[in-house]
Amino acid sequence: MAIAVTGAPARPEDVTEAGIVRKVAWRLMPLIMVCYLFAFFDRINISFAKFQLQSDLGFSNVAYGLGASMFVVGYVIFEVPSNLFLYRVGARRWIARIMISWGIATALMIFIRTEWHFYTLRFIIGAMEAGFAPGILYYLTLWFPASHRGRITSFLFVASAFSGIVGAPVAGLILGGLNGVAGLAGWQWLFLAGGLPCLVLGALVLMRLDDRISDARWLSEPEKDLLSARIAHHNREIGDHSLLGALRQPGFLMIGLVYFLLQIGSYGLNFWGPDLIKTASGSSAAYVGLLTAIPYICGAISMVVVGRLSDASGERPKFVAALAIAAAIGFFSAGLFDRQIVPLMIALALLGSGIVASIPTFWTLPAKLVTGVGAAGGIALINTLGQFGGIVSPVMVGWVKDLTGSTTPALYVIGSLCLVAAALLLFAMPASLRRSDRGPE
Repeated sequence: MAIAVTGAPARPEDVTEAGIVRKVAWRLMPLIMVCYLFAFFDRINISFAKFQLQSDLGFSNVAYGLGASMFVVGYVIFEVPSNLFLYRVGARRWIARIMISWGIATALMIFIRTEWHFYTLRFIIGAMEAGFAPGILYYLTLWFPASHRGRITSFLFVASAFSGIVGAPVAGLILGGLNGVAGLAGWQWLFLAGGLPCLVLGALVLMRLDDRISDARWLSEPEKDLLSARIAHHNREIGDHSLLGALRQPGFLMIGLVYFLLQIGSYGLNFWGPDLIKTASGSSAAYVGLLTAIPYICGAISMVVVGRLSDASGERPKFVAALAIAAAIGFFSAGLFDRQIVPLMIALALLGSGIVASIPTFWTLPAKLVTGVGAAGGIALINTLGQFGGIVSPVMVGWVKDLTGSTTPALYVIGSLCLVAAALLLFAMPASLRRSDRGPE
């Protein structure tokens, strides 16, 4: 495949779908992945800060769980309106606004002193970040044909896995190495490290991203025409929908329920994985951070492999179901071996391979049902329904641990819910979702 050199227009006979997709991916995905890495770190940094935060400020497990979930409350309230604004004003400006505002709010976490400070700022961070993930997912549907979205979405979510892989050890080093430097606790440095870089990334988004294919001066006219035609071809049986029209689509609310169940599992790992490892190993914050990276490494490998396999078959629900079953086995095993570090780490590795990889594969499903403003609002609404899992999971596990002294019963419940998600995907999905979206040979 030959792409014309810079400054010379590509000839129509030199233009192929695979070549254009590679060109678009190299232009958009590195910056988007870095932004998503910080977005995910913004969600999980509270789990790394947990021990110091509770020790310094005297928060109970219930207070920690409630504060962690207040992020999700702010997020779900403002998520759909945020994505509808993105549709109106364009992704470039709106995503930049989101990043800058959540970066400032995260940095302000250094000033919390009471439980109410904690709850309030976590709510504000969630409100400021609202719409980022579904906005990015909607944005990708404007640039990539359906037959490439499994791999592209998996690369996006590799950033979330790398947030655990890189973020966990870095967080451990910050918590241990910077504790007391300049009069700030380690957890305060952690929030500064998560918030301030987002201001720079927001500025880069304004300079680097384009709102639509027609705005891309780095694509030739034949490349724009072919890419637009391919995306329109995949959308031909879906049509443009309003948000209300999206709600009426068979299976729309069903996949929202599936995402809710998967997110209970995802937040269970994100918020309580370090706690399980700390309890089983009794190790330092830095060592716990290193071990916490293992489930995310396994998840990163799994999501790339599954992304390619799901693109090859086009049968997305089967892959999501298989990953949910793997996650369920991981949760059950973590409950059985919650005091034995080696088998616990094996269980968490399986859990990460399943639950971390299930999310990007899941996000190939909504675009099978809706396009246009229905996709912008609908993806946000599905994400909102799913994020309620981020309210249920931390509070439920915190309550169970305070009540029983163990997270084991909650792990069994979460594993069972992952099995319910798999059953829905395999036996309750409408034909429009089961239809293969495999691209032309």
